[in-house]
Amino acid sequence: MNIFVRELKANFKSLIIWAVIVGLFVTVGVSKFSAYADNPEMLAILDTMPKALLDAFNLEAFNLTTLTGFFGVMQTYFALMLAIAAAMWGSDIISKEERDKTVEFSLTLPVTRSKLVTAKALAALVNCILLLLFTWAVSLIAAQPYSPDQEFLDFLSLQMQSLFLLQLIFLAIGLFLGCAMRQYRRAGSVAVGLLLATYFMSVASGMNEKLEFLKYLSPFKYFDAGLLAREARIEPVYLGLTAAIIVVCVAGAYLTYSRRDLYI
Repeated sequence: MNIFVRELKANFKSLIIWAVIVGLFVTVGVSKFSAYADNPEMLAILDTMPKALLDAFNLEAFNLTTLTGFFGVMQTYFALMLAIAAAMWGSDIISKEERDKTVEFSLTLPVTRSKLVTAKALAALVNCILLLLFTWAVSLIAAQPYSPDQEFLDFLSLQMQSLFLLQLIFLAIGLFLGCAMRQYRRAGSVAVGLLLATYFMSVASGMNEKLEFLKYLSPFKYFDAGLLAREARIEPVYLGLTAAIIVVCVAGAYLTYSRRDLYI
């Protein structure tokens, strides 16, 4: 419990910074919605964009003059911010012990390595949940001037659930890299680099039908905002892939950390 509380305190500043970033993004983003709200003429802007670009960013799937449509388009940005935060917390919460030369102190505590990983992972998970809840709350507050209907509230709820699953994926990947990489200083950058690579895979799969197979390699494609809006569901195959990635990465984190030589 002491390790868990210590990690919450140590990462509190990071949580606040990410909350401020998300809060500013939502505030600025929703303020731009005022130009689209109940103004179909603004949709003419989309006609000037290349079709490949519209497909890549799912712009044709939504009506930007509605709150649901506007937040559907914003999902990509929500996903990037929350996933990057999760990946960095997952990788850094383990590797920082070696980076800061505190691993010797941690290992002198009457706990096993697996308990150490569990406490740190739970602290990172709490940070992810708090950031998600903040994102949800500030989205609801920002949408109030536009009288959100039940359709929007249902979509936002499902959107946040999908974002939580995305957070879990990259938290697990970051945790695995932090536990497994001997070059512990690079764990965070590798985690973010992998995240961005999968994001660009999702963009590429939307722009070219020949690259559609990439959607199975990109968690960003697992939670398609257009499908969430149209059918209010997540494809079972993607739920299965999500569970598989999380289980494999978490199991790999425990296994590698229990066997790896640590730098003291």
